[in-house]
Amino acid sequence: MPRINDSITEGQSTKLAAEAIRELCSVVGEQNVLWHPSDLMVYECDGYTIAKHRPDAVVFPSDTQQVAAVARICHRHKIPMLPRGAGTSLAGGCVPLGGGLVIMLTRMTRILEIDLRNRFAVVEAGVRNTQLARALVGSGYHFAPDPSSQTASTIGGNVATNAGGPHTLKYGVTVNHVLGVEAVLADGSIVQHGPVVDPGMLDLCGVLTGSEGTLAIVTKIWVRLTPLPSALRTLRVAFPTVEDATEAVSEIIAAGLIPAALELMDRGILEAVEAAFQFGFPLDVGAVLVIELDGEEASLEEELQITRRICERWNAREILLANSPEERERLWKCRKSAVAAVGRLSPSYCIQDGVVPRTKLPQIVKKVQKISQEFNIRIVNVAHAGDGNIHPIFLFDEREPAQVDRVLEAGRQVLEECIALGGSITAEHGVGVEKLHLMREQYRPEDLTAMRRLREAFNPDGLLTPGKLVPDERSLEWLGTYPRIGGAP
Repeated sequence: MPRINDSITEGQSTKLAAEAIRELCSVVGEQNVLWHPSDLMVYECDGYTIAKHRPDAVVFPSDTQQVAAVARICHRHKIPMLPRGAGTSLAGGCVPLGGGLVIMLTRMTRILEIDLRNRFAVVEAGVRNTQLARALVGSGYHFAPDPSSQTASTIGGNVATNAGGPHTLKYGVTVNHVLGVEAVLADGSIVQHGPVVDPGMLDLCGVLTGSEGTLAIVTKIWVRLTPLPSALRTLRVAFPTVEDATEAVSEIIAAGLIPAALELMDRGILEAVEAAFQFGFPLDVGAVLVIELDGEEASLEEELQITRRICERWNAREILLANSPEERERLWKCRKSAVAAVGRLSPSYCIQDGVVPRTKLPQIVKKVQKISQEFNIRIVNVAHAGDGNIHPIFLFDEREPAQVDRVLEAGRQVLEECIALGGSITAEHGVGVEKLHLMREQYRPEDLTAMRRLREAFNPDGLLTPGKLVPDERSLEWLGTYPRIGGAP
């Protein structure tokens, strides 16, 4: 790492003032501040690799007090700042529009408390989902949200995007499991919100959860712990077509069942997963559903039989039941490995995220297939089908600008169809950069105005995650430099 006086004072490696860099180093240590261009390249994008914008510096605080001190420095020097976790965002949520400082929370990894009697845990923002899961082994409890990136994703990142996952059909998304937060505001002040923190105060956890870092930097979270189910039934069901699978999903829900999970993978994904991991998938089918039922043993057998009959009505070719914890784990590994296996299909891919009412799943699936043909883009599909959350994966070569253009326009049309069907442009990935230009289609002007006023109440100078979530003149000006991402409408 270059020393401060070797690079910063010459003004050749960062747009930040040397004084600001020195102050940051005094707070977290020089070894925990990056400012050289070669170091910053790692932080110019996240899982949405189409959008890239290099920050001016990156800092690694180790606790809330350091985050607050960093925020105060930024506030004093008018430096834009953006919090970042593991960088698994698939919508460009970690891209620092306008440069500035990226505040990495990945070293804040302490599990501070596990209170089984009161069913909550207190964790720092950099704690990974699987880290908490391992700490709870044998306790009879778990943290229910389980994004597919859970081996890497952090709970702070889950809060930022209100992340979901396969089991949110029954257990809900992140906001349903957040009891309180500690957060740093843009001016460096530290606040706590939530009924566990102080039952008598206004509960703003729901406001901060899903705000994508535009209101505050969440540094500590009180999370709800949910008892593990006493019994499980996990199925893998193969269907001739995606349409058959989605119709079965709709009928299962209509029958009054609430499975813990209803996950869909189409033939393209099955081929990739099978080539990578040899799970024994049938490759002559159109789609596979992974269905999990949980609850009391006495009721599960009846639910299992109802599910079987519905799947058979929709032409199920094969119904396999996991007969041991090892078989169940293998079934879930095949689903959680789906995105990782896509790299075998294409040099680049973009994972879309939209949601429609469950009954509209067949329509959106057909629309995705039509868009694939119209734009000559291969699209493979995974979906949290039980809650109408689709994840079409666009396969392309990022080195070919024309392909990137087609992918982005195709993605826009998929999301516009989600809106037309009564759904939303995002279920769990957030808005980030990718969907910012669609917020004006999703919401009325007065709704966006209310969101801006809320943001200004928390973040009056606009220094915290500027240009994100709610479109404004500044964000659209920045997006105009990325015409392939949408630019100004």
